Amino acid sequence: MIELLEQQKKLTVNQWKLICTANVADLLDFFDFFLIGYVTAALTKQWSLTYWEGGAILLASGLGAVPGAFYWGWLGDRIGRRTVFILSTITISLATGAMVFTPGPDGFIPGWAFLVFFRFFVGVGNAGIFAIDLPLVQEFIPAYKRGWVSALVTTLLPAGSMLAGLVAWQLLPIVGWRGLFLVGLAPLVLVFMIRYWVPESPRWLMLMGRYEEARQSLGWALMIDPQEIALPSTAPTFEKARWVELFKYPRLVATGCLTGLTQTGGASLGLWGPTLLVLVLVPKIAPEYAAFLMIFVNLAGVLGRFSITALIEPLGRRVAGTLYCVLSAVLMVLDGYLYDVYVFGLSLFFILMVAQSFFGSAVYTVVGPYMAEIWPARLRASGMGLSYGVGNCGKFVGPLGLALIMGAGDVIRPAAPNLVMLGPALSYFAAWYILGVIGFWVFGFEPKGRTFEEIDNRHNTPAPAVVTGGRAPAR
Repeated sequence: MIELLEQQKKLTVNQWKLICTANVADLLDFFDFFLIGYVTAALTKQWSLTYWEGGAILLASGLGAVPGAFYWGWLGDRIGRRTVFILSTITISLATGAMVFTPGPDGFIPGWAFLVFFRFFVGVGNAGIFAIDLPLVQEFIPAYKRGWVSALVTTLLPAGSMLAGLVAWQLLPIVGWRGLFLVGLAPLVLVFMIRYWVPESPRWLMLMGRYEEARQSLGWALMIDPQEIALPSTAPTFEKARWVELFKYPRLVATGCLTGLTQTGGASLGLWGPTLLVLVLVPKIAPEYAAFLMIFVNLAGVLGRFSITALIEPLGRRVAGTLYCVLSAVLMVLDGYLYDVYVFGLSLFFILMVAQSFFGSAVYTVVGPYMAEIWPARLRASGMGLSYGVGNCGKFVGPLGLALIMGAGDVIRPAAPNLVMLGPALSYFAAWYILGVIGFWVFGFEPKGRTFEEIDNRHNTPAPAVVTGGRAPAR
C-alpha cells in the first residue's frame, strides 16, 4: 500500500492542503506562544514587574510544554495523530481565552500568578500541535520529498511571532493587553480545518490494523479511487507501543533531546526581545514600538527558514543544521557584548538580533522534522514528544537564566536595567546551539533519502505490511 505513496512523482492538491494546514497550525501556535512577550513588555512598565515575575510569566508555557509534549506524543501513538491535533488546539484556545479575566497586580491572586497558571496550559497545548503535526505530515509524503516538505511546514513558525508583534503594535493601544488574549482564540480555526480537510495518517492506521481506513486515507492523499489500492494479503501483528520502549534506543533519545534543546536560545531571546529592546535602546522606546521592531526580527526568521529549506536535501540534515547552529551562536554572543554600540545612528543590538534570528530560527527547520523522522514508525509520535518535551525545558530554563543573570539574583527589585550582564546572558543562550551539534554528530545519523521503512529496518523494527501475521480484511 505504501509503495504507491513512495512512487509518487508529484504532490497532489490534497497533500498541499495538509501542508498548508500544518503551516497555519505552526503559525498560530507561535502566535499564541509569543503573544505573552508583548503583554509582559507592557506589564513590566505598568505593574513594575521584577525580573523574577516577568521571567515566571514567560517561562510558564515552556514549563507546561514539557509534560504536554510527553503526554500528547504518547497519546498520538495510542489514539491517532489527527485526534491529538484537535484536542491540543482546543487546549490552547481555552487557556488563552481565560487570561482575559486576569486580575490586577494587587488582587487576591496577583495578576502575574494568574497569567503563570494559564500560560502553563497554553504550553501544554502548544507542545501537542508541534509534537503531532510533523509526524502527521511526514506520514503522507514520499521519502524523496520528506525533508523539503517537513522544513516547509516549519517556515511560518516565526511568522506567528511576527503576527503577534504586528497585532500588539496595532491593537495594544486600542484594546489593551487583555484584548490581545481574545485575539489569541484564533487557533480554534484549526479544529475546523483538520476536522473537514485532513484524515488520519495512513501509516498509523496500518499499524493499528485498520487497513480499509488506511486505504481511504491514502486514496484521499493520492486523489485516486481507494478501490485502486490493493490491501495486503497478510497483516502484521503489532502490540501497542509503550512509552518506556523509547529507552531501548538510547542513541535516538540522546540525539532527539540534544538537538531539541537548540531552541533554548532563540525562543528565550524571542520571549525577552520586546522587554530587552525597551531597556536597551536609547532613547527609551514604548512597548508598542518594541513590538513593531520585533516584526523585522521575525521576518528575518521566516527568510532564514526558507533559506535552509533549499539546503536540507543537498547538504543533508546534519550539515545544514550544524552550519546554522554555529552562525547562530556567534551572532548571539556578539549581540550581548555590543548592545551599546550604534552605527550611523542604528543600534547594533537590534541589527545583530535581526541577523541572529535569520540563522537561529532556521535551525529548528532542520531540528523539528529531524526529531520525528529518526524514530521507528510505531514510536514516532512518542519519540517526537520525548525529544520536543526535553527540548522545551529550554523555554523555561532559558528565560529563567536571563532573569537570574541580569537580575544578579535580586528577585525583589523591579526590572532595573543591569545591562552589563547582557553579554553573559546571551552567551548562555548561545551555548545551547552547541548541544545540537553534539547531538547531530556524536549520537545521530543522516535520514536523508531513506524511506520510513528503511529507517524501521535500520532500527530492526518490522515495517507495516511486511511481517506476516493475521489475515487482512477482505477487499
